Amino acid sequence: MRVRRRRLNSLYRGPAPIATSPHFLGRICSRLGLFQLSVMSSRFDPSSTMIGGYLPLDGTIEFYGRINFILKPTDVVLDLGAGRGAWFTEERCSTRRQIRELKPKVRRLIGVDVDPAVLSNPSTNENYLVEDGKIPLPSNSVDVIIADYVLEHVLEVNNFAEEIDRVLRPGGFFCARTPHRFQYVSIVARFVRNTHHSSVLRFAQRTRKKEDIFPTAYRLNTIKGISAAFPRYDNYSYLYASEPFYYFESKLIYALFCWFHRILPKIFVSNLFAFLRKPN
Repeated sequence: MRVRRRRLNSLYRGPAPIATSPHFLGRICSRLGLFQLSVMSSRFDPSSTMIGGYLPLDGTIEFYGRINFILKPTDVVLDLGAGRGAWFTEERCSTRRQIRELKPKVRRLIGVDVDPAVLSNPSTNENYLVEDGKIPLPSNSVDVIIADYVLEHVLEVNNFAEEIDRVLRPGGFFCARTPHRFQYVSIVARFVRNTHHSSVLRFAQRTRKKEDIFPTAYRLNTIKGISAAFPRYDNYSYLYASEPFYYFESKLIYALFCWFHRILPKIFVSNLFAFLRKPN
């Protein structure tokens, strides 16, 4: 249920949810924004007392740290699902912002998305719209493709994989971060109608903006699924369990979810970090 695109007929993002919720759950979700719990009376940020402003198990630091290792100054990089680039102006942690800022580190950074908001993305060198399910770039033109919280929105897996393979040069990397299909957030998302995701997320993350919430599908969110979609690629994917991301800005709820993260099997609390290399 993290940030990503609107519903268009395109490379990814689908028009309908793959699961629905009972009517009573929909009514509850639509009213969540009206409730104010006492434990949420003051906003809690667990990283505010940490040097650098990030937590020990920060998924953004982990994911983009590996991408930075891959990148070369001569690379052409595609940010697939770049959106409006909200992090570029709204990220409060300078450490995360610096490690995520790739434009000064490569020859060319291109943003593409189905959402027209990408055309004003300030974090890239140039931006384009995905139309008719096609990435608007020549074949074998990109050294690294990054899809950050995009795979959970993919409906047409085969078409998506074909487009990745088409634009990526031999020896290039496809890097993606997404909630695992069986992560508790993903499970909840599949039981809540996509039309109610906005209400739920505004309750769980009061700083989340409505324009950054999009329908989910969860059809490409396991290591097995990634391997099946890219069978020829060298696969360096793994599960990564970061600190809780949805904690309602409450210290009590954050502590409770931290306890869940310690006792639950890793598959239920992890994101999938996919790193795939196209054969030469």
